[in-house]
Amino acid sequence: MRTILIVDDEPNYQIVLSEFLRDEGFETLTADNGQQAIDLVKSHDVDLVITDMQMPGMDGFALLQAIKEHHSALPVIMITAYGEVEKAVRAMQLGAFNYLTKPFNNDELLACATKAIEHFGLAEENKRLRREISGRDQFDQLVGKNKAMQQLYGLIERVAPSQANVLISGESGTGKELVARAIHDNSDRGQGPFVTVNCGAIPEALLESEFFGHERGAFTGAIAMRKGKFELADRGTIFLDEIGEMPLPLQVKLLRVLQEKSFERVGGEKLIHVDVRIVAATNKDLKEEVSLGNFREDLFYRLNVVHLPLPPLRERPDDIPMLAEYFVRKYAVQGGRPELSLAPDTVRFLASLPWDGNVRELENTIERATILCPGSVIEPEDVQPMSGGLTGYQNAAANVSVEQIAEEAKLADVLNDIEEKMLKRALEKANFVQTQAAKQLGITKSLLQYKMKKFQIKRLDD
Repeated sequence: MRTILIVDDEPNYQIVLSEFLRDEGFETLTADNGQQAIDLVKSHDVDLVITDMQMPGMDGFALLQAIKEHHSALPVIMITAYGEVEKAVRAMQLGAFNYLTKPFNNDELLACATKAIEHFGLAEENKRLRREISGRDQFDQLVGKNKAMQQLYGLIERVAPSQANVLISGESGTGKELVARAIHDNSDRGQGPFVTVNCGAIPEALLESEFFGHERGAFTGAIAMRKGKFELADRGTIFLDEIGEMPLPLQVKLLRVLQEKSFERVGGEKLIHVDVRIVAATNKDLKEEVSLGNFREDLFYRLNVVHLPLPPLRERPDDIPMLAEYFVRKYAVQGGRPELSLAPDTVRFLASLPWDGNVRELENTIERATILCPGSVIEPEDVQPMSGGLTGYQNAAANVSVEQIAEEAKLADVLNDIEEKMLKRALEKANFVQTQAAKQLGITKSLLQYKMKKFQIKRLDD
């Protein structure tokens, strides 16, 4: 439903225009002055502004210029008094879509408003398509040739053209939103909106308003009507991330939307119909949540028409080199260092790590390495993963007195010496039980094994 902002310092005129446009199927917002109008344009999804030319304080010209600075494509229709042709011409030169001269009839207003909104819709759609077409391949940023990933690509190809709801499951950081985006882009809704809602990041008290919008005065602070995510996703896809965090009362309302394709805004009575496909994601076992009474069984089956499980990175280690190279290229170019590359030892080191944070952790680690790497080749010591980095060694080095170090000593030699001694001490203390030694050092077992190989540390009886 399109929204029109009416700006006029005469309340009666606001009421008359609002009632007429609402009867014609539009949503309306009203403002008494220019500054209030600018605030509404910045905080709401407005499709057209109709403003009087003569207003105290900020007049129509100043308002038009302010709107164009914020949103150049937003159409503005100016209302001028009889005989103000010169002002109307000036308004058109400043970017007004059209003007109406008082008195005008309702048919004239409706025709002008409809044409302006259609023009705006086409301009916005073309802009969005240009953004999406630029540099987009079939599955966007999904990277990997592992057998599980190949199966996933096949599932996406089969499910995308359908209208079925999809449930994506997987640990945090596995790329659930990228899969949702790939489903949307490869469907017949690909030219429509893709709207994301993180159900776990929004306070429970605000979730209903975030989903379904609210009317003016629905609660304290609701100074104007606001469209919700479902309304914004009309004729497109809504991605409900962390669906397992949704409170039970809202689950009931979501079920109704799935069944009836309609809802009311918070504080409203008007039924709003939408055509939206739902793709949901969770890092929880929803079947278990159903058995615990935390998730509605009927909603689970409505969402779980097609289930796409995403494997954690530790189950697809053969994809780590490809992912690492992909992220190096991405962040090296962004950082203005296109010559950066990964040393073979670094690739092997990355493939040996557990990656508890999955692809997201690997990406963050590579981004950090492209920033901190002093040379053109990223070496293993340039890599500092969150799930087992070099922190323990660095802290130990910081506690060594400078007086104990020869002046001619090289930093790399000193750090290597400290690492080797700490590794030997921890392993001897743990009787060469690697899990215990790694725990004592505060690193992963994989990193410990890499360092043992680097310093050629073995048990004497090996």
